[in-house]
Amino acid sequence: MNQRIGQLRTLLRRRIAILDGALGTSVQDLDLTESDFRGERFADWPRDLKGNNDLLCITQPERVAAIHREFLLAGADIITTNTFNATAPSQGDYGMEERVGEINLAAARLARETADRVTGETGVPRFVAGALGPTNRTASISPDVNDPGLREMTFDELADA
Repeated sequence: MNQRIGQLRTLLRRRIAILDGALGTSVQDLDLTESDFRGERFADWPRDLKGNNDLLCITQPERVAAIHREFLLAGADIITTNTFNATAPSQGDYGMEERVGEINLAAARLARETADRVTGETGVPRFVAGALGPTNRTASISPDVNDPGLREMTFDELADA
């Protein structure tokens, strides 16, 4: 058992752990522009990227880190990674399916670094949990009422995403 798991178990034996707040809503409150989402790296990307909150871990990491920090300083014990839509099906809307691994890794590192920084400043252990939201494709309900067996993707494709 590593040290963090031990610290988390100790915390959970003492009290209920506090999870962060609505990361996506906090990002929306920043009122970012298309250019903000793109950053320099994706300035010439062929599709709109505004709304791709997960990409901000690459293009605007300091803004995402600031949100994580606010939640931690407000009393959150656990922050969630900015990966709610960091799956291939969801990133497909932006043409970024091939960037999913990079986005997830950047988000996890950013959350971990921020939690470690606040832990060092406060002496209170902070934790990171991965976030996985629903995809924008369905594997359980047909998108066509005339073909009840039709699926936008199979369960195997969803698991691979």
